[in-house]
Amino acid sequence: MSTRIFQGTIIQMKEATGRVIGVTDMSGNVVASTELSIIGTTIPGAALLAERGGEAAIAGRTMRLIGGVQRPDYAVFVEGTDNEAHSLCIMATIALAEAKTYYEERHDRAALVKSIITDNILPGDVYVHAKELNFSADTTRAVYLIRQIGRADVAVVEFLQRMFPERQRDFVISISETDVAVVREVAASAEAADLLKVAERIQRALSDEMNIKTVIGIGSTAKHIRELADRYKEAQNAIEVGKIFDPEQTILNYESLGIGRLIYQLPTTLCEMFLSEVFQKNPIDELDDETLAIINKFFDNSLNISETSRKLFVHRNTLVYRLGKIKKQTGLDLREFDQAIVFKVALMVKQYLTSKNILAE
Repeated sequence: MSTRIFQGTIIQMKEATGRVIGVTDMSGNVVASTELSIIGTTIPGAALLAERGGEAAIAGRTMRLIGGVQRPDYAVFVEGTDNEAHSLCIMATIALAEAKTYYEERHDRAALVKSIITDNILPGDVYVHAKELNFSADTTRAVYLIRQIGRADVAVVEFLQRMFPERQRDFVISISETDVAVVREVAASAEAADLLKVAERIQRALSDEMNIKTVIGIGSTAKHIRELADRYKEAQNAIEVGKIFDPEQTILNYESLGIGRLIYQLPTTLCEMFLSEVFQKNPIDELDDETLAIINKFFDNSLNISETSRKLFVHRNTLVYRLGKIKKQTGLDLREFDQAIVFKVALMVKQYLTSKNILAE
């Protein structure tokens, strides 16, 4: 909370009251006052205000806690201990509490993080607000995007906030009706496996406790606050890329997407050109489902003919014969590593274009 908000508010009260009004922190240090010369001094006994019920006459001043006895943040003081001072102290407390709430709603750390990841703040302002909020700029953080599938429940935000109660270090941010972002501090040495464990814990808890199905995207770790927006976009892309190339997977790490994330960033016109150049003999669409199943199984078994034939329950020679037919049809020999790579990429490009409704069936 910036003391400038307190100072600006009480200065406006100065002429109307004719009394010295100020604010102390919970140690009794004066952080704002209509009497500028006492800012930085300490009021003896103010630190014990909570023990005295939240309001007391201390050192010739009437003092009252902002935020109540349970969650005190600051205290207001008014010169004098008479009834007028008591009334002024109550009014000042209400006004300053409202100013504090308004400021925190607009400028607290969670709001800053949301502004960063959604690109709603100028780059130069990021550092200004981070410094004002004592928000560490170079702490390592991980970004998770939790997307609810099917039934969406707004209570997910509150549930995740209970899972990650460190409000000044871990941030649960509502993005849309279905999307919630979690930005949390992690060790500088955190690896993909560490991030995966947290995502699994989130998904399992939402499934067990709220019966909510989710898909979770994980961005690479951000080493600096300015990287949070890019890491959030990575988490978004992880979900979108996974939907195309690995729809059965419900937790997707951007760093593990491989070729899929590269294809996802290519212009569709370039992808169409690539397919036409690779399949000059016959279009890829002419491959029937059975042939595609054989090809995918061959890839799944690392181009191993014996293992693939065993998994397909066919004789080795039968598989060799089928691969020979595929070579005649496409011009690519899947038994050759380089040509197999080209074919695999081509299949993924087709998946991508189909998802974009580019290829007409």
